[in-house]
Amino acid sequence: MTAAPGSARTAFVEAFGRPPGCVWWAPGRVNLIGEHTDYNDGYVLPLAIPFGVQAAVRERPDRVLRVVSAQSGPAADLRVDTLRPGGAAGWSAYVAGVVWALGEAGHEIGGLDVLVDGDVPLGAGLSSSAALECSVAAAVVDLFDLGLDRSALVQLTKRSENAFVGVPNGILDQSASLLATEGHLLFLDTRTLASRQVPFDLARHGLALLVVDTRAPHALVDGEYAARRLACEAAARELGVPALRDVDLAELPEALARLADPVTRRRARHVVTEDDRVLRVVGLLDAGDDPRAIGSLLTASHVSLRDDFEVTVPALDVAVDAALDAGAHGARMTGAGFGGCVITLVDTANAPAVERAVAEAFRSRGFAPPKAFEVTPAAGAHRLEQPVSRQPSPP
Repeated sequence: MTAAPGSARTAFVEAFGRPPGCVWWAPGRVNLIGEHTDYNDGYVLPLAIPFGVQAAVRERPDRVLRVVSAQSGPAADLRVDTLRPGGAAGWSAYVAGVVWALGEAGHEIGGLDVLVDGDVPLGAGLSSSAALECSVAAAVVDLFDLGLDRSALVQLTKRSENAFVGVPNGILDQSASLLATEGHLLFLDTRTLASRQVPFDLARHGLALLVVDTRAPHALVDGEYAARRLACEAAARELGVPALRDVDLAELPEALARLADPVTRRRARHVVTEDDRVLRVVGLLDAGDDPRAIGSLLTASHVSLRDDFEVTVPALDVAVDAALDAGAHGARMTGAGFGGCVITLVDTANAPAVERAVAEAFRSRGFAPPKAFEVTPAAGAHRLEQPVSRQPSPP
């Protein structure tokens, strides 16, 4: 499911002529439920997936950051001393941002050779960028023996993406990549950062979580993500609360009546009801209920994302409708929206029929063929091999 453990090491030797100091792997993620709640101090419930990014690193004797991707061709050469927000482009910005954030936090980082090798589907909304950041951060911290724990790495990689790359996302993606454990969902309170693992063994109940990559481009460059974040912040200000997480569900109708702008009302309604859906899903799983019981909440989340938050696109809606018509217990878009993936909760025996139904619905509408695959909760970031000598590579 993931790239072979030795693939990044082998590619590193081919690129740099010497073995890496260490190799780390970090996963992408699927968010079971809790969309656009993380930057509203709310609740999220992601799982790590068995697709991720390997980062192989080694010190250099100069102040050059040389980054190579096994997927993206030519190396990018940057100067560690001149790294500034906005100063790197494309995928290399996520690597440079980690080194910059470590330096901003007071950690002396010299030159580095870095090779990254990943198999998270790009543009699918499965957080390939967080997997890239977290694998690099964990590897560099290990290489330089900086002693940062997982919680510190979550904050560091989030700062890298927000301040250096310029994407104003919340803390969900990095938390899932670094804190998740195999066989569990990560229940995270994004305000307090308290988290716990929730067992999620679908196979025991004859169930599977099917991910459908709609192939609809997942792009936030048009500012739609930022616009929704600003709308949520505006709603909280108008209501006189620190964040929308502080609006009680029972008081939601009264709160919405106080918001003059109908768009702001819809955005607020999604966030408040989505927090409640997360808590209800966790409650059902904690009680040991049949996981099929959460299906209606997954579907309600999609409806809210479609109608109130307005972040779905036709391919996402068609995939959800087709999956439900084919017998899925619940389905919803996952990720920030505007493209990407749908998750469906299905009986294992019915997964092929659901997959076929979605493919036929896409074919009939002239959409690109989707790609479907089952996922189970994977472990968070971990080292793939013991470090070797820290003797730097030649410049």
